[in-house]
Amino acid sequence: MVAAAAAAAAGRAESAPAPVPPAAKAAEAGRVPVEEIQRYVSVYRAIKEAYVEPIDDPTLMKAALRGLLADLDPHSAYLEKEDAAALLEQTEGAYAGIGVEIEQRADRTILVVAPIDGTPAHRAGLRAGDIIVAIDGQPLAAEGADAASLELRGPPGSKVKVTYLRAGETAPRDLTITRETIRIDSVTSRLLEPGYGYLRISTFQADTGPDVTRHLKRLESQADGHLDGLVIDLRSNPGGLLNAAVEAADALLDDGLIVATRGRLAFANARYHAKAGDLVDGAPAVVLVDAGTASAAEVLAGALQDHDRATVMGSRTFGKGSVQTVVPLENGDSVKLTTARYYTPDGRSIQARGIRPDVVIRGEPSRGLREQDLPGHLRGEDEAAGTVATGEVIEGEAAIAQAVAYLKKRS
Repeated sequence: MVAAAAAAAAGRAESAPAPVPPAAKAAEAGRVPVEEIQRYVSVYRAIKEAYVEPIDDPTLMKAALRGLLADLDPHSAYLEKEDAAALLEQTEGAYAGIGVEIEQRADRTILVVAPIDGTPAHRAGLRAGDIIVAIDGQPLAAEGADAASLELRGPPGSKVKVTYLRAGETAPRDLTITRETIRIDSVTSRLLEPGYGYLRISTFQADTGPDVTRHLKRLESQADGHLDGLVIDLRSNPGGLLNAAVEAADALLDDGLIVATRGRLAFANARYHAKAGDLVDGAPAVVLVDAGTASAAEVLAGALQDHDRATVMGSRTFGKGSVQTVVPLENGDSVKLTTARYYTPDGRSIQARGIRPDVVIRGEPSRGLREQDLPGHLRGEDEAAGTVATGEVIEGEAAIAQAVAYLKKRS
C-alpha cells in the first residue's frame, strides 16, 4: 500500500460542442446532479424514520461515507483519525499488533496477503492465503480491512483469538496470538556459500532503501569484494512504500526507468528512474516471488525483470498494481483513494495480472490469493473476464537452493 498526501480533485468535465471557459469547466466538473442529491436525502430520511432502532446522524453519515468508498475497489476506504494514524505508524515499521497484511473480501472475511517475517502472526503459523472469519469469536464487521486491522492491534502482551480457514480444509482453525510491539527489520542477508549472497526483503518501509544498500555492501565485503550471484527473496512480501521499492531497484540498476504511475490527475502521473551505480557490479541475480508478493514488491521484481537484471523465479505474484493516495480531511479523518496504476519499465500493467516468473516453481495452492480474486477489484488492462486466480505460496529453503543452482549454471 503506497500512501501520499494530496489535495482532493474534481471529476473530468464532459466534452461540449463549443469551447467552454475554464471557470465553467471547473463548475461542470464539480457539479453533482440535483436528482442524485434528492435520492440520497430520501434514503437518509427513510433510514432515520423507519429503521428498527434509532440511528444518530454522525453514525449514519459515517456509514454513508464508508459505503461511498467501499464500492470503488478493495483498497479505497474512509479512514477515521485513529485508522489514518495506524496506517502511518505501520509504514514507519513500529506498531503494536500481530504483524500481518490483510485485504477484505466481499463476504466480510479477511484474506491474509502475508504475515510479516518474525512477527507473532508468522511464528503462530498464519500463512498467506488463510481466510480470517472471526476475531475473538466475533464475526468481522463491515467497515473493511482497515477496521479489522485495528481489531488485531492492541497493547503488547494482550491476546487475540483469530479464527481462520485454510485452503483444502473445511473446518476452521483457532489461533490465540499474543500481541507485541512490531519492530520490523525489513531487510536481512547472509552469505549462502562462498560468492553467493542472499537478500531477504520482508516489507517496504521508510528505512528499507538504506538498509538494502547497507546489506548489499556487507555481502560484497563478505564475498571478498565480488559476488558471483545474488538471491533476492520477495516471497510473501506484501509491499509497502513505493519510494522504498524504487530505492531498492536503484541499488541494482545503472540507469533506466524503474516504474511509472498513471492516473487521471497530474500528481498521479510520475516516472521514477535509476541513477548510475550498481552496488554489486552486475552480479547475476535471481528474484524469488510467489502469490503473496504484492504491490511495491511487484514493482521491484518487474523493474529487474524488464531490464534483464535478474531472473524471476517462483509463481505468479498477487497483482496489486494500484496506487493509493491518502487525502487528509479538515476533521482529522482521511480518505484513502486509488489514484493510479503501476507500470513496469516495458509498459506492463501490474494490476490483476501480476508479475509472471521466468522460471516457474510449484508451490502450495492458497485460497483465492490474488488481487484478481477480490470482488470489486480494479480491472486489469488485459484481464480475462470471469477467470479465477488461485495463488501458490512457496515456502522453505528449497527454492533458495534452486535459485543458487540456477545462478551456478549461468556462471
